[in-house]
Amino acid sequence: MQEQLTTRKIIHIDMDAFFASVEQLDHPAWKGKAIAVGGGGTRGVVAAASYEARKHGVRSAMSGAIAKSLCPHLIFAKPRFDRYKEISNQIRAIFHEYTAMVEPLSLDEAYLDVSGTSSATLIATEIREKIFSKTGLTASAGISTNKFLAKIASDWNKPNGQKTLSPNEILPFLESLDVKKFQGIGAKTKLKMYKLGIYTGKDLKAQSAEFLSIHFGKAGMHYYNVVRGIHNSPVRPSRIPKSVGVEKTFESNLSSELFLEDKLKTLSSLLESRLKKNYVSGKTLTLKLKYSDFKIHTRSKTGDYNMSSKELLFDKAKELLYQEKLQNSVRLIGISVSNLNTRATPKKESISVKNSPQLVIPF
Repeated sequence: MQEQLTTRKIIHIDMDAFFASVEQLDHPAWKGKAIAVGGGGTRGVVAAASYEARKHGVRSAMSGAIAKSLCPHLIFAKPRFDRYKEISNQIRAIFHEYTAMVEPLSLDEAYLDVSGTSSATLIATEIREKIFSKTGLTASAGISTNKFLAKIASDWNKPNGQKTLSPNEILPFLESLDVKKFQGIGAKTKLKMYKLGIYTGKDLKAQSAEFLSIHFGKAGMHYYNVVRGIHNSPVRPSRIPKSVGVEKTFESNLSSELFLEDKLKTLSSLLESRLKKNYVSGKTLTLKLKYSDFKIHTRSKTGDYNMSSKELLFDKAKELLYQEKLQNSVRLIGISVSNLNTRATPKKESISVKNSPQLVIPF
């Protein structure tokens, strides 16, 4: 049986201790302290724990009483799901700046398909930096050829880190893993594998499909495939973006339309690239200006045809720039396209390679 690796580039973004980190963000006095989100009474349950609390053994789904016994100085915070959702929406908006192929798993994690881009690793880095800049929270990321591998990788350098598994690294990496690290292998299955002499990915890979099916039922074929880097589940987007945009903050404020025009040319090229990645174009272009006093001013124009080329985007953006005189010096400029002609994303091609792939896809 050939082992398959696809040309897909998948990013898994996972916020670090999300609920607890939001509480520490909103309550500066709690920063660096052991926090548990949830009830602390006899019937209370921990919904999330900060990394400081985890060092004492506090975990989600643990009773509040046990958590308190493990960490007497633990601070309990009442859950504020409206606040968590508010920040989650900000984070998802950042994802959609890069791709329409976003599959949220929960408020704090998602898969992104960025196939066709030059570097998924750089995109993941930029997304994490933007999340921190806009929310003050950190995220970790995993990058690889499928969702299974990306999720394993995102746990590797937590918190506030990332790991890339490029095609030629996948098989050696999986062989070196303890089987308990594989998604879908819980505590009971791990012990069963240990009893069968299966401790690492290399041990798991040595087993036949028939052997694994006999001992693990339908899950056996899943284990047979994933240890070979095979996991074909696509990223399933939950929504289509309403707009696609780019913006640039300057190190020093600009007060001349000529300098801003030069920046718009660069942004138009970048926006063209993002529109192509999302397989969309649009009829409405919006120019955004943030002045030195932080006041934001927008100007929009809707045409009769869809646009996505950098030439058309630049022409419309320049027209909006000179529509009114600048009110002040400018610290940020941005352009976005809305009123999109959204359509289904074309299927990505896949390839099959032998056991030790020589193919190197830029990641």
